[in-house]
Amino acid sequence: MRAEDVYKARRLVQQSLAIDANYARSYVVLANTHAAVFGNRLDSVSLNSGALDLAHQYARKAVELDPNLPEAHDVLGFVLVWKRQHDASIAGFERAVALNSNHVDWRFGWALVMAGESQRAINVLRAYMRLDPFHASLASCFVGSAYFMLEEYSEALGLLRDHVSRVPQAGFGHTWLAATYAQVGQLDEARAEVAEVLRLRPGYTISAARCLAPFKHAKDDKHYFDALRRAGLPE
Repeated sequence: MRAEDVYKARRLVQQSLAIDANYARSYVVLANTHAAVFGNRLDSVSLNSGALDLAHQYARKAVELDPNLPEAHDVLGFVLVWKRQHDASIAGFERAVALNSNHVDWRFGWALVMAGESQRAINVLRAYMRLDPFHASLASCFVGSAYFMLEEYSEALGLLRDHVSRVPQAGFGHTWLAATYAQVGQLDEARAEVAEVLRLRPGYTISAARCLAPFKHAKDDKHYFDALRRAGLPE
């Protein structure tokens, strides 16, 4: 994902809103562009100007304009994870599924992992992968992260290795893989993954990672970040 592509998408959405200022789907895409900037740390200017708050504002606007649009509830649920409103986030994703039982979004699984519901996350993500044969590779990453949180590290390793082989430039996958290697005592491999994270995201730290992994429960936060410390990610 590149910043210039996000900005191009945003310009097109603004053209759409100039034609119809009350089109909910445009606000969904607009919210997603700001969420992408925040989640991928694409632009320090946008981050400093409140990318997450803008994503929240546009997601709420989409739900207000069309409360029956599943995608609007999805993006609102996604943003609310980062705001650590975990119960409200899950309720948003559940509303999307209630509106369309065949609707799928990998981000629901991620929200469940962050909320401490990893077994349910696996079920949700497996259903998503079954319904969408062209699913995002991040789905397998977060099935792997769910197995990590359940301390089923051998299951996690296979999925996370597969993810980073498919998307080698995705720092998030390398970070989870580093933590998993650390948990099984493969510290050389863990440190190699941390080195790759730092190559992709120079200056990345535990503090920065914590912003992007907003766990609901302190024990889950400790489980993950203690592993990253053992893997060598700096504070």
